[in-house]
Amino acid sequence: MSSQLLRALRIVLMVMVGLFFLFPLLWVVLMSFMTNVDILRSPPSPFFVPTLRNYLALISGHLSTSSGNVQIDYMHNLLNSVILSVCSVVVSLILGVPAAYAFARYKFRGGEDMAFTLLSFRFAPPLLVLLPLLGYFQTLHLYDTYFGLVWVYQLITLPLVLWIVRGYFEDVSEDIELAYRLDGHGWLATFFKISIPLARPGIAAAGLLSFIFAWNNFIFALILGSSDVQPVTVGALAFITASGIEYGQIAAALVLSVIPTLVLAIFTQRYLVEGLSLGAIKG
Repeated sequence: MSSQLLRALRIVLMVMVGLFFLFPLLWVVLMSFMTNVDILRSPPSPFFVPTLRNYLALISGHLSTSSGNVQIDYMHNLLNSVILSVCSVVVSLILGVPAAYAFARYKFRGGEDMAFTLLSFRFAPPLLVLLPLLGYFQTLHLYDTYFGLVWVYQLITLPLVLWIVRGYFEDVSEDIELAYRLDGHGWLATFFKISIPLARPGIAAAGLLSFIFAWNNFIFALILGSSDVQPVTVGALAFITASGIEYGQIAAALVLSVIPTLVLAIFTQRYLVEGLSLGAIKG
């Protein structure tokens, strides 16, 4: 078998694998331009008359169903997701990056146990801590507030930032920092001028992954907040009405909810690839 035939066969197989994994995403995009009649048609057909009714319903807040009009506030939920995710990542970076540097550079008693305890927050199921958190939130008047949800999201985002950035700081040679300090600069200047720029790809990768995990969170916002602060993951429940499920609006909501993370991933793609690849290499 010639090399050209092998190359052509490899390309065909790659295209087939790509279509296999991308088809569900493509079908969701198509569904967002369909009516419920087109979506529930049996057998399903890729041929239909596209409509923007689903997107207009999300933007206007008026959802038309068989039993009448239903008021939805999806755009407010989308804004809530942006606020909660961005604030959670910013807080995690402010707290996690210096902590990751401390764990990477300084060995102290109980340090590894402390770092593993923070990581264990990612292992524990959210339902394990929801009941005590709900009691604390009601006592401290943090229920149904952005501030409360941002701090709860630290259980998701802070361990990611800490452990990913810690590995990157460990890869940065201490000799570079020492040489800069011998030139008359203090520890703080060394941290901001040398350590953070060298670890920038890892910080960007950790920030993006934290944003995605915070954006996709469902259970914390469902229990610890009302519709005033709930993100799109919880707001999508509004499309399940007494008259049925509005599949077209759900598909349109999914497309709109993916756009912010997709745009962020595109702009940070270079740092993301470099951070996830180099940060995993030791020695």
